[in-house]
Amino acid sequence: MAATQAQYVSGKGNDVTSPLHLTKPDYVTPYGETTTASVKVVLDRVHHYLDSVTPAHLIDKTSKTVLSDLSAANANSIFQPGDFRLLSYEWGVTYTGMLEAAAATGDNKYSQYTLSRINFIGNVVNQYQTYLQQNKEASTPVRSVLQPHALDDAGSLAASMIKALRAGANAAHVRPMVDNFLNYILNKEFRLKDGTLARNRPQPNTLWLDDLYMSLPAIVQMGVLTGSSKYYDEAVKQYRLFAGRMFNKEKGLYMHGWVQDMNPHPQFHWARANGWAILTKIELLDALPASHPGRGFILEQLKQHAAGLAARQDKTGFWHQLLDRNDSYLETSATAIYAYCIARAVNKGWLNAKAYGPMALLAWNAVTTQVTDKGQVQNTCVGTGMGFDPAFYYYRPVSNFAAHGYGPVLLAGAEMYRLLQQHPFEINDSAVQMTR
Repeated sequence: MAATQAQYVSGKGNDVTSPLHLTKPDYVTPYGETTTASVKVVLDRVHHYLDSVTPAHLIDKTSKTVLSDLSAANANSIFQPGDFRLLSYEWGVTYTGMLEAAAATGDNKYSQYTLSRINFIGNVVNQYQTYLQQNKEASTPVRSVLQPHALDDAGSLAASMIKALRAGANAAHVRPMVDNFLNYILNKEFRLKDGTLARNRPQPNTLWLDDLYMSLPAIVQMGVLTGSSKYYDEAVKQYRLFAGRMFNKEKGLYMHGWVQDMNPHPQFHWARANGWAILTKIELLDALPASHPGRGFILEQLKQHAAGLAARQDKTGFWHQLLDRNDSYLETSATAIYAYCIARAVNKGWLNAKAYGPMALLAWNAVTTQVTDKGQVQNTCVGTGMGFDPAFYYYRPVSNFAAHGYGPVLLAGAEMYRLLQQHPFEINDSAVQMTR
């Protein structure tokens, strides 16, 4: 191999006098050094930052004073501004990530983050339901909960709220929010003629791969909450409908968007959308009963998708913004989602630990290089619509304030913590090996 392709080792040693195969490589990403303690340090950093910049208070919009009594909330009340919004699909992922971090590490400060904020949201919503009985046209800071208008409003938050209920959230105020969200997803969201959940933007009759996560985890969690098989059936049905149109079997990747009657159809394999797709498969497999007839299909889809992703992991451990275009930039949020999903699948026995464990570990190590000492997550692509030309995806900005990065990092750290406990690695001939 030419010196331009690999590290060139020079010095006094030669093949006779030195074990050259043990020469330490000049890795860009930490390699073979991960411990549960180091994972916990990253999780703590992210928690500390988020806990300090996402206050759970209402304030008076004019005076900026905090409302100590929610019964005083009115049309002039708003959420106290922070770095991130408490009501967004991204924060649904963050609430779930905090719950997973608590379950994995035993540190309840993470679950307290989620429970305190979801209970607060429930209390605010309950107050405004009373307020609106006398002030029907008044504006409220919880419109997206009371009157959701998109899957982005409903699905991710609903899934996290159902999980929060199991962790001890106030059912009296949280369950009504869940029921309202599920009513929107199942009965009000636009659908194609065959029942597929869809949108009419940016083109009429459009499927967004993102919407798998914005709907199906909530639906399948409702099955867990109620015990009703109709929710499991609907979730599997929807995944089949999406996959039939959007999964490229040759590449093992999903296209970001599908538009009815567009022919030929450009395929852009956007990394984070593929993240939502594999994350949804993990959510489904976590929740579906072992006997459900749809499990086999979802599991096979997971295996095919994981293989497609494994083939495209960069040498740094990251994945590219467009998965099959290596001149697009390396992106953090998708890499964190993949680290979580692959590690989770290994820990659950759905993917082989020896084959996929090192891939997940390398991905986590890459993600940690993007978590600052302050706890901010760097190089996360900002919110992204749908495009049909490469420039749109190549030039999407990145920001530390892109909320999409934080939940995935928490999820990835939680599952990596478990992975290191269940499948400890060893170094053999300088390579990470998982032996069980």
